[in-house]
Amino acid sequence: MSAEREILTWELFGSASRELAQQIADDGYEPDIILAIARGGLLIAGALGYALSVKNVYTMNVEFYTGVDERLDVPLILPPVPDLDAIAEARVLIADDVADTGKTLELVKEFCLGKVAEVRAAVIYEKSHSVIKCEYVWKKTDMWINFPWSDKDPVAKRDWSVKDA
Repeated sequence: MSAEREILTWELFGSASRELAQQIADDGYEPDIILAIARGGLLIAGALGYALSVKNVYTMNVEFYTGVDERLDVPLILPPVPDLDAIAEARVLIADDVADTGKTLELVKEFCLGKVAEVRAAVIYEKSHSVIKCEYVWKKTDMWINFPWSDKDPVAKRDWSVKDA
């Protein structure tokens, strides 16, 4: 992995999310629901929700990354799983911070396909090797990305290898 990195600051995130929302609006896409992929997609989903006047923001938890450039073999959907029966006629916009391998976005898109009226994806960053090409991308890069919400160590650390009884 190269030492050179893409740096997203909080200020730049504000501009990026607004420009991404403008792309979606200019395309004429009017999502009924924004589906955030937790955790990285939570912030962009909220920003897009405000910018596009979408109040229905759902969350889907997917585990894939376990560390810097470390991941599970395949992404896993974690409970609770959104009930798509209630939104069968909805236009859904999936929001995430990055399409790196694209496998998480591919899994979520496949989960939604055929169960909702339409599904599209929006990300801040997309890498060239992503297995999925998103409809809306703020910037393409192949560098590792430092996001302002995850570039510092946590203030509280938890050992997830041991389950709570």
